[in-house]
Amino acid sequence: MFKYDQCLLCGESQCRCDVIEEESTGSTKRASAITFDLISFVRAKEDFRQQISPKTKGWNFYSDFPSLASRIPYFQCDQDLRAFSPEGLHLVICVHGLDGNSADLRLVKTYLELGLPTTNFEFLMSQRNQGETFDDLDLLTDRLVQEISYHIDVYALNPTKISFIGHSLGNVIIRSALTRPQMKQWIPKLHTFLSLSGPHLGTAYNSSGLVNMGLWFMQKWKKSESLLQLTMKDACDPRETYLYKLSKEAGLEYFRNVLLCGSSQDHYVPIHSAHIELCNSALSDTSIHVMSEIKRRSMSVTSVADSFLFSSGITYREMVTNLLQPLMKQTNTKLIRYDVHHSLSSNANSLIGRAAHIAVLDSELFIEKFMVVVGLKYFA
Repeated sequence: MFKYDQCLLCGESQCRCDVIEEESTGSTKRASAITFDLISFVRAKEDFRQQISPKTKGWNFYSDFPSLASRIPYFQCDQDLRAFSPEGLHLVICVHGLDGNSADLRLVKTYLELGLPTTNFEFLMSQRNQGETFDDLDLLTDRLVQEISYHIDVYALNPTKISFIGHSLGNVIIRSALTRPQMKQWIPKLHTFLSLSGPHLGTAYNSSGLVNMGLWFMQKWKKSESLLQLTMKDACDPRETYLYKLSKEAGLEYFRNVLLCGSSQDHYVPIHSAHIELCNSALSDTSIHVMSEIKRRSMSVTSVADSFLFSSGITYREMVTNLLQPLMKQTNTKLIRYDVHHSLSSNANSLIGRAAHIAVLDSELFIEKFMVVVGLKYFA
């Protein structure tokens, strides 16, 4: 394959990479390591690199570096022998998202066990909020904390490491749970937080009007407190909203590894919210809003002042600072962002961004590659 008159594989202008070489002695033929499939892969990767180059200038693909997070073959260790692991018990708590269930993160659990067969994992697939995720986030948090405490007490667990894996709304519930007094005793054992499409900054500045309209309709239909809180419409003053207050609480800095997975194809959770980073819309939003006494009363919110000023853009930037500043002060904490691009078919789910939002749960290809190439080392 040539680009700019040079082969991308060998760098020569006269290339025979795809030719089958023959041994000079005997009739034995030796196939070249450069196969047609490899050339097709390199071509597709370079084309993809060019498509996203404005955003990823200077970035590298993991396939540029032939290394794996774990080289232990699947099924290498008998499951009964894991209990004798010298590293002790690693408790992994998986929390599903809005309208999800305890089986949502089953593939992540499977590939963690397959990829690290010698690690003594104990999984808690949270199910306490199953079917009730439209309730208030404080209520969802209390249920999760009770479920964790119950699981540890009933099974008499003494984990040396505790990791969390969350999808969508589940990530917000996890962060909220870490603020509860019942979790204080486990803070020193927190290890890895894997956030899959987590709306850490809510759904503000979502570019999809179709999704915004759908969320509004769903919130009204279900009378959902959690959706109201995710859209930061639960208070007149943005600084009084649930997500803003949560951003000021400690949480992410407790972990040794914070892995944030997002996708620009996901229109349910904007990638800047999943990555906890600023977006152009927030940076350019300098508008000042005035909330009058009449509007406050109509929203059942009281205040001493007759009116107040607020800026959504400034509030959003403050949330990013609140979340990232404590992380930057922790020298032993790694923060890694992953921008995931899925190969999706053209259908209604892809159009509205739902396909990419659930692909992190249902795509066996993505989950296996992510875990084997990079994810496993953060759970070892």
